[in-house]
Amino acid sequence: MLLIPFSAMNPPIRTMPRPPRLLCSAALIAACMATASTSALAAVDATQARELAQKNACLACHSVSSRVVGPSYKEVAARYAKDPTMDAAALAARIRSGGKGHWGTMEMPPQPNLSEADARTLAEWILADPSK
Repeated sequence: MLLIPFSAMNPPIRTMPRPPRLLCSAALIAACMATASTSALAAVDATQARELAQKNACLACHSVSSRVVGPSYKEVAARYAKDPTMDAAALAARIRSGGKGHWGTMEMPPQPNLSEADARTLAEWILADPSK
């Protein structure tokens, strides 16, 4: 009877070499930083945003820290900080289209003359909580 060693019958399986942990960590950090920089609110010029709010009569119904006709910007920032679906783009769209029922029975009129860029600037400013 001929005995063949087990290792000769089953050669070792070659696997892909494992990348160094340092390389994986660096790639993970870079990916996280890229995601954070694109999802974080851009720094907003508060003076420019406040001027936009005054120019477009936003401050007739809203104030920075207290309810007037509509909610204060502080209230808006606090509510939408907990809502992952309400980012600056979504709030800007709501500012332009107006709405009813989000903050009570009072309707917010649409702002079609407000450019998308200006609505985005206002939304970023509001979400950054200008009362701070």
